[in-house]
Amino acid sequence: MNLVMGNVEQRFARVCREGFSDELWTQSNMSHLSKKSRASIVLLLAAAVLAVLPVQASAQALSSSGGPADNAGSTTYGQPDATYDRPTQRTKVTNYAFDAFGPYPIVGAAVAAGVNQFTNSPPEWNQGVEGYSKRFGSNFGIAAVTTTTRYGLAQAFREDTLYYRCECSGFFPRLRHAAISTLTGRHGEDGHRVFSIPALVAPYAGTMTAVYGWYPNRFGAKDAFRMGNYTMLLYMGGNVSLEFFYSGPHSLLSRMHLNNTHGSPEPGPNH
Repeated sequence: MNLVMGNVEQRFARVCREGFSDELWTQSNMSHLSKKSRASIVLLLAAAVLAVLPVQASAQALSSSGGPADNAGSTTYGQPDATYDRPTQRTKVTNYAFDAFGPYPIVGAAVAAGVNQFTNSPPEWNQGVEGYSKRFGSNFGIAAVTTTTRYGLAQAFREDTLYYRCECSGFFPRLRHAAISTLTGRHGEDGHRVFSIPALVAPYAGTMTAVYGWYPNRFGAKDAFRMGNYTMLLYMGGNVSLEFFYSGPHSLLSRMHLNNTHGSPEPGPNH
């Protein structure tokens, strides 16, 4: 277990060094980041730290006790899950289609486009139906690229990035589980939780594509990074919604998205 923890921590440290060593993080450029961007960075780093610390605590508990610790009422990260049922390829494809092109990303893009229309961002797209159409297409495109990147990299890394509702009880343990799930995934047949490169990279892949694909030329990497932070926070908010506002085994989510033993008390059509 100590070896596993060492690999997780080394992987996280390497990502931090490689991902945060570019020009965006030089002292001169940091001075240009807005207070909101700095707050977003702090939240993301806090979530990443939370994703690693529980695994270390579990490993230390096992080392000191010589056996599994009694964690009633909480979720143990980094440990095999005896009830984990790895999703089939069909389930992954169905979930990808739902997450990328289903009703929720469409509604989300429409709402985001309305906010952008109200704030006239970016102003080069003007107002009216044409401006709203550009903003809607942009937001939908960012979401589609983000989701495709997350699922594609998860397949390459052999990770399961689907959201699993917490088997714990209590508001704060469940909230902690939703936040940690933003930057972690399941790995292996036993479903042990690991720090997820796909989950970290995907939001920035979507915004980088938008900035260098169809945004006005004045936008650059700094803007893509700032937008990616917001995308990450929205993804975390989506996990919180799935955790606390899940509406039961017969809901649309359970039938189309949460079709696994953790997300739905009853098997969905693709289980």
